[in-house]
This record gives sequence, structure tokens and C-alpha cells, in this order.
Amino acid sequence: MRNKHLHIEADSQLLAEIRRRVKAELKMDRATFRGTFALKAVLYLGASGAFYANLFFAEGPVLFVLSYVLYGLSMLLLAFNFAHDFSHHTIFRSKRWNSLGFLGIYTLLGAHGEAWRERHVHAHHFAPNVQKYDSDLQITNLIRIAPDMPHRWYHRFQAIYAPIAYSIYSLYWIFIKDFILLWDKLRQRAANPAYVLAFIGQKAFYLFYLLALPLIFASQSAQVVLLGFLAMHLVQSVLLLFTFFMTHHVLATAYPATNEQGVIQTSWLMNQVQSSNDMHPFSRTANFILGGFNNHIAHHLFPNINHIYYPRLSQILYEVLRAHGIQPNYTSYLGGVISHWRLLKKMSKNGADSPSFT
Repeated sequence: MRNKHLHIEADSQLLAEIRRRVKAELKMDRATFRGTFALKAVLYLGASGAFYANLFFAEGPVLFVLSYVLYGLSMLLLAFNFAHDFSHHTIFRSKRWNSLGFLGIYTLLGAHGEAWRERHVHAHHFAPNVQKYDSDLQITNLIRIAPDMPHRWYHRFQAIYAPIAYSIYSLYWIFIKDFILLWDKLRQRAANPAYVLAFIGQKAFYLFYLLALPLIFASQSAQVVLLGFLAMHLVQSVLLLFTFFMTHHVLATAYPATNEQGVIQTSWLMNQVQSSNDMHPFSRTANFILGGFNNHIAHHLFPNINHIYYPRLSQILYEVLRAHGIQPNYTSYLGGVISHWRLLKKMSKNGADSPSFT
């Protein structure tokens, strides 16, 4: 995909300098790595297991619904901290074990992991925020976030309805989007029987353990169980989408244009840097909670490095970029939420533009 970007010699030299600095200055201690991930596994897996178990012991409906919500949050944080790194094979040395870990977490979340990994690793990472290349821009026409996306009459109101739509995104992903992607693969004859059986098995297991078992064994009415399930998805969706959108879709991020031949009108390096947004990039606390999603520029330049090293990696990266007159995009978490909402408002207008390379 890099041959779809412009070759700019100065940017190639800058990328080589960044890699030299990172290789020389980033210290990766294996013992610290193991200890950090052991702590995260105990914390996030332990919390998820405790909240799930409480579904079957909670006496009142309030505590039951709260247990559902807290289970959903802890599972999402587990995915932030493990599944993303598993998808890039940066936790275990064995690709097989990384894949098993990734698929296991996605099965627990109800999403089809293979479909997401294929689109994320092989499309989004090569050309973020580039129309027709970045699969994340093709999720839905309901929200307009890029200047190249067609403007529809209802986009005038997206700053109002977007937060509502965001609150049901995980339900849409699990029960609609994944099936659309499967149908596309079946039409293209790109899905073999094993792929289809795995898809069916993962969806069935999710509904069994997270909906059927509470309906059968929890001491709550069916209405309360469904309320808890929906409340969990509402909270999961809001945290997921606001965290995801702020990594690429705020006022300052760029949407590189392409020419008639499909060549992206910037270098690969600048595509990654200017199309990504960081949140508290030097904070170890933010990194521990969000699993490196807050260090998104570092992740896009070095997806083969685990997220626990990103705070130091970001310090090196920012030093080099700023020394060359390049200011990386970064916000606070709340600032990113506000900036994303302002982008929605800006893109609600027909003809609205945003930072882009042309």
C-alpha cells in the first residue's frame, strides 16, 4: 500500500531518523513487560469475572443492571489492553497464541474478530482517513466525518443525533454490521465453511453466555435481564466510539486526498502522523487504562511495538517531529470529545472542508 503514497524524500529521511532514535533510545525490558501484563490480566480479567458472576447472585434489579454495565466496561477495557495488541502480535512471540487470545476476547465481546482484524490491519493501518482505502470510513453513511464523504440532507442534524446513534453502536456491530460483512464475503465466495461455522459459533456462544444463562439462572425477570443487557451495550458503545473517534476524527486531523489514479497525495509518514490524534500521550496512567489507544501516532508508526512502551516512545517521537517543525495532534480526553463534536457540526454543512493534503 505504501506505493499508493507519494514518495517525498525529506519524509523518508525523517522516518529513518525516527526509527534510528527509537532503536537507540527505547529500552524494552522483558521482565517489566511480563509484570505489567500480569497485573493487567489479574485486574481486568478478575473484574470481568467478578461482575459476570454477580449477575447470578445480585438480589435487586439495580445491583443486577449495574453488574451488567460494569461487566461490559471491564470487558471493553480488557479488549483495549489485550485484543488490539493481540491483533498486531505484540504480546506473545507465537502468532498462534496471539490469534487465540484475540479471537477469545472478541468472542466474549460478541464481535466477529476475523472481520475486524482483516479490515483494521490490512486497510485502516495502511491509509488512515483516506476515502476508499480506510475501511473505518465505510462503516455507515449516517455520520459524515470526512470532507470527501457525500453530504446528505440528514447530516445537517448529525451533531444532535450522533450521540444517540453512538449509544447503540455495539448492538449494530454485533447484530448487523458483522452479518453484512459476512454476506459480502459469501457473495464474493471469499468465506470458506470453517469461516462461516466459526462466525455462527461465536455469535451463538455470546448470546448463550451473556443473555440466555442470565435469563435462565439469574433471579431477575426477563425485562430486567434485557434492560441490563441493553444498558451494558449503551455504556460500552459510548466509551468505545468516543475513544475510537478521538484517535482519528477531531478538528485538527487530516483527510488526505487521492488523485484520479488513486495515489494518496502525501507520504506514508505524514498520512500516519497528521491523520492521528493523541490523548495524554506521555501519561502512564492513561496508557494503562486505554491500552495505548491514547498514543495513536506512536501506534500507527510502530504497530509492532507493544503499547506499554508508548509513553516513552511518544516522547522520542514528539522530540524528533517538533525538531523538524511538525506539531503532532493531541488533545485531552474531554478535549477530544469536544473537538469531535465540533467536527460533526462542521461536517454537517454541505461543502464543509477540514485539514487535508491535496
